Amino acid sequence: MKMLRSAVASLLLLSASGALAHEYEQGGLHIDHPWSRPVPPMVTNGSAYLVISNQGQTGDVLLGASTPLAERVEIHTHLMDGDMMKMRQLENLPVPAGEAVILAPGGHHLMLMGLKRAPQLGDRFPLTLQFKQVGEVDVEISVDADAPKPVKQAHDDGHHHH
Repeated sequence: MKMLRSAVASLLLLSASGALAHEYEQGGLHIDHPWSRPVPPMVTNGSAYLVISNQGQTGDVLLGASTPLAERVEIHTHLMDGDMMKMRQLENLPVPAGEAVILAPGGHHLMLMGLKRAPQLGDRFPLTLQFKQVGEVDVEISVDADAPKPVKQAHDDGHHHH
């Protein structure tokens, strides 16, 4: 029984540390903290957010994404049209070399269209990003009430070094 308890404790520690390391790397692209907000049961669309840092020497382009959770995924942005905020679909999203593109509420985001089920707080679901240069990058979306704090800033003492 004691061994079983210690094994369970080890698994819990592993899963807790895995929740913090929520980033992906492929071909010079670094994908940080993919997340989504919970969606009420009858809502058919949701959104996903993340940060794409291009640490490579050449630019890349996000062409689209897919998830088994939704019929389709579209790249969207918010634009001010006079004093009205409007959402517009983008064909793609350039990710210049040496720069980060932030997909966040109120800006660029991935629209999950035709949800097959509503993501709930604490859920995780797969999402495949399609890039022009590096191809497919599989990530896991974490359903959180609000944007997760980057791990690096969470251990910061309040001083920001750039």
